[in-house]
Amino acid sequence: MTSTVEIPPYDIARAAGCPFDPAPAMRARQAEGPLTRVRLWNGTTPWLVTGHAAHRALLVDPRVSVDHSRDGMPRTTQGAPDTMTADETRQLMEMLKDSSIPGLSFILMDDPEHARLRRMVTGTFGIRRMEAMRPAVQRIVDQFVDRMLAGPKPVDLVEAFALPVPSLVICELLGVPYREHEFFQRNSRTIINRASTTVARVEAQIQLGEYLDVLIGEKLAKPGDDLLSALAERVNAGELARQEAVSMGVLMLFAGHETTANMIALGTLALLEHPDQLALLRDADDPDITASAVEELLRYLTITHGGLLRVALEDIELAGQTIRAGEGVIVVNETANRDPAVFADPDRLDLRRDARHQVSFGYGPHACVGQPLARMELQVAYPALLRRIPTLRLATELDRIPFKGDGFVYGVYELPVTW
Repeated sequence: MTSTVEIPPYDIARAAGCPFDPAPAMRARQAEGPLTRVRLWNGTTPWLVTGHAAHRALLVDPRVSVDHSRDGMPRTTQGAPDTMTADETRQLMEMLKDSSIPGLSFILMDDPEHARLRRMVTGTFGIRRMEAMRPAVQRIVDQFVDRMLAGPKPVDLVEAFALPVPSLVICELLGVPYREHEFFQRNSRTIINRASTTVARVEAQIQLGEYLDVLIGEKLAKPGDDLLSALAERVNAGELARQEAVSMGVLMLFAGHETTANMIALGTLALLEHPDQLALLRDADDPDITASAVEELLRYLTITHGGLLRVALEDIELAGQTIRAGEGVIVVNETANRDPAVFADPDRLDLRRDARHQVSFGYGPHACVGQPLARMELQVAYPALLRRIPTLRLATELDRIPFKGDGFVYGVYELPVTW
């Protein structure tokens, strides 16, 4: 009699009462080994990579592709059911005839095209340039702390601090008017929400693309000292197509604020729930301690949850298994960051830990290009908030805080605090 092993479903739902920990299903797969199979909603069974060593090995392997148009690429989300009427569908199709849809630029491209486009923005996010921006970011952070202290309480930390700080920073870096922040925040949330329909995502991308296209046009005519102007110069030089510049602008605009905003809010919540660790960061006057604390918070929380999607171009031997050409792979950041083979007592938040090998920004050639900016913002935001409001505390119970389990970026929808 032939026995079959049932392949478990892909499940990233976090456990109630454990909002900072990876999904129990992901931890169960990790306990089975660094490379296992999971079953997706459409019946496909891609590989799931949960171990730290296998994670890093695969993300530097040129035999895997990030191109989502390839056969075998995992489709982890079905999307929300489309409720558009036939008339609305026809109306949308007419709109699409005259619109181009900006993609996510180089992050979903393979080399050499990926490398060509990435090089055009890497310098903008270089460590030295980010350090030069630190005083300006400090002023922005202090400005929003001042507003909190002068206003009523309790206050939603997301709306009052965590979201506007990185939004204003990325606007200044790109050369985007901050007065438009509600427009791009709304569309950004639609793009990254797992429950959004394909139509809703397309509409959001078109709106952002049309907006950035107008801005690129303005920069072509009158450049300034910002990233969009730098991209416009490359368009003028024939190094970059205008649509490529628009796609890169869309990517930087929403990625530059959405991830950092969630990290500021969720990190603050984690610290409030670990008062001994909060005190360590608040009272530290050594920038190296602050930098190390940020790395540990990135490791512990891993807000880009749900996995990095890849497809094998050739057969790959990894962790005692063979990934065949054409098979899909889901590389999980949050379990790699909790791998006990790399991080002792991985489920404990320890700001004294050496967490430099955390993989919250991914790894290899497709690692997040904006990570120097994110690190610097977090290194400024946490200490300023905790030192200037030393009695900061939750204004509600932990189990009443709405967590984001429906997006590709984890965090909280709101965080009521007082002092």
